[in-house]
Formats: sequence, structure tokens, C-alpha cells
Amino acid sequence: MSDVLIAGGGPAGWALARACARRGLATTLVDAAPRAPWRSTYGAWADELPGLPAEVIASAPGATVAFGTREHRLDRGYLVLDNAGLRSWLTAAPVTVVTGRVAHAEHGRHGSTVVLADDRRLATAVVVDASGRNRVLSGGPPGGRRAEQTAYGLVLLAADAERLVPGASDTAVFMDWRDGSPSFRYLLPLGDGSVLVEETSLAHRPGVPVDRLAARLRTRLAAAGLRPHGREERVRIALDVPLPGRGAVVPFGVAAGLVHPATGYSVATALRLAPRVAAALAGAFEAGPAAAVRAARRTLWTAEARAVHSLRQYGLRALRRMSAAELAEFFDLFFALPAPVQQAYTSGREDLPGTAAAMARLFRAAPPTLRARLAGRRTNTIR
Repeated sequence: MSDVLIAGGGPAGWALARACARRGLATTLVDAAPRAPWRSTYGAWADELPGLPAEVIASAPGATVAFGTREHRLDRGYLVLDNAGLRSWLTAAPVTVVTGRVAHAEHGRHGSTVVLADDRRLATAVVVDASGRNRVLSGGPPGGRRAEQTAYGLVLLAADAERLVPGASDTAVFMDWRDGSPSFRYLLPLGDGSVLVEETSLAHRPGVPVDRLAARLRTRLAAAGLRPHGREERVRIALDVPLPGRGAVVPFGVAAGLVHPATGYSVATALRLAPRVAAALAGAFEAGPAAAVRAARRTLWTAEARAVHSLRQYGLRALRRMSAAELAEFFDLFFALPAPVQQAYTSGREDLPGTAAAMARLFRAAPPTLRARLAGRRTNTIR
């Protein structure tokens, strides 16, 4: 019998597994393909993940820029994570790995049993659902149409990417709205002489089809005389997954609603929270499984975190009300804010005063038409 069983072998699941094992908890991780490579490209603000070992970082571009209708040089470093290095770092812990597909869990007073699709039964004190949007042990996929961020990416040689954005070989382009398109470009140097460029739809309900974004990006590259160099990347992120209610399972990562509603980011948050959640589990473990689950859930979603999340969801709704031109104008205003104010909104998960202040400053700086969108006035541009 394990102390903690984690369903899901992505970065979030492994981050918590590592943290639990380092706390001395007997930890099991279950995944249908636990050694399958992670295909997504993970970017993060450098100030969110201080102290990462060098092998976890694929590239740390020398500059970070964003474009609304004009260029903004951002006073924050950006990182691209090395997936193989991240996996090696996270899996260097005494965790029992079980290959299998989780079907359901049965809960009792003294622990739980996780049942796999092949009828194997795994006993554990605490169950963690790190299965992403599927939430296989904590309620299933969210119903109804969700607000989604979607993207389609292709890899270019760095020299070719320079023709899209000068300096792109050593510059993270957080977003580029300059051409009036309803989607923006996101460019990341990958540290191997290539650059990922993604055509990204910020937030629609439901999400813009990835194939539509793929056609838009391929047309854009063809017009510039550019040919992809390597793999493609397809992205679909639900931005409004409901926060977990009460339950006998600890959700974590995307399953716990950790996706930032306005940016779509979650991996850095999971990496930061994993040690805190593991400490909460370990600290309450002797009081019994139910107490450990409650402690972990309280750590995940403090009152401050819930309040900030509500403000971010309001921001998501405001973004969905904007036209492409208004989005470019909005981000001109956002990236003109001082770096600490930007940081409060993008990264201050429990910084309620900072988040509210950032939103208030944007509102005051906005012209009347944009202020109307921020205030919640509906128009035919809502999506």
C-alpha cells in the first residue's frame, strides 16, 4: 500500500510525485504510457521558477518582446524548458511507477483503492488526480462549451525566423498582434538553432479549430517564402475549467484548475506548488487520509488564490468581448505597465492586491470604447 498514488505522468504529476517522495511518503505514479516523451513546448517566466538546474532549461533568450500595434521590450526573462531534462530531474526520486490506465477509485475511511482498466487494484492512503483536462478521478471532463486557447506551431530554422521578427534567434516573442489578424504569433528559440512559431487564438468559446490556425500559419510562412524545418505542435487548452469542490481525491495540475485563465499557463504553477502540497500531505498524514486530503486541497486553493482566480476569470470574459483591433490596443496598454504590475497579474496567483491594482490601472488607462469592454458591456464581438 502506498501513502500517495498519483494518476497521471505529465510534468504536474511527476512534480508532485517527486515532492512527495522527497517528503518521505511512499509514492506511486500510474500512467498508461509513463515513459512517453512530452511533446508540448513549455515556456515560463524566469522569475516564476528560480533555481532550476541548468539541464532543465533548453534556452533562456536574451530578450523578451511583445507587440500590440508596436514593440514592447519586457523587463522579464523568459525560459523554454528542456523536456528531457525536466523529466530526468523530476523522475530522479524513489517513486514506484505502474503502467496502466486508471478506471476509477473506491474510497473508504482508512484509504482508497484505485482500479485500473485491466481490473488491477492498487491500495493507497491518498489519491491524486493529475490526469489533466480528463479529470478521470475527480469528476470527468468539464461539460458544456469551454473557453479555449488553441494554437498551431511549426519549427523554423533560426535564420528563417529572423525574417518574421528580426532578432528572433535569441528573442522570445510573447505575442505579436501587429497585422490585425484575430490570432497572434508566439515565437520561442528552442536552443538548438531552431525557433518555434505558433499561430495562437487567445480565447474563444469554443476554441478556434486548430486546422484553421494551421492554414493561417502555413499561408503566412508561404508568403514569406519560408518552409518548416521540423515538427508541428497542436495546442488546445481549456481556460475555464471549474475549480474543484469537495471530494476524497486531491486534484493537481490542470485537473485542479491551475490553468491561468488569461494566459493558458499551468506548468510553472504546478512546479511551484508541488512542494507546498507535498508538505501539506506529509504534515497531516498521521491524522488520517481524509485530513491529508483536506490539507492539500486547502493549500492548493487558499481564499486568496480563489479570489485572484475570480478576477482572472473576469479578465478572460473581458478579453473574449474584444475585437482583434481592441486586443492589440489592450496589450499595448498592458505591456506599457511597469514590470512588477505585469508580474502581479500573470504570476501573482495569491496576490489579490497586486492583481486588483493591475486591473484597475488598465481600466484607468483605457480609452472609452475599450473601457466599455473591460466594464462588461456586450457587443457582437463576444465569442
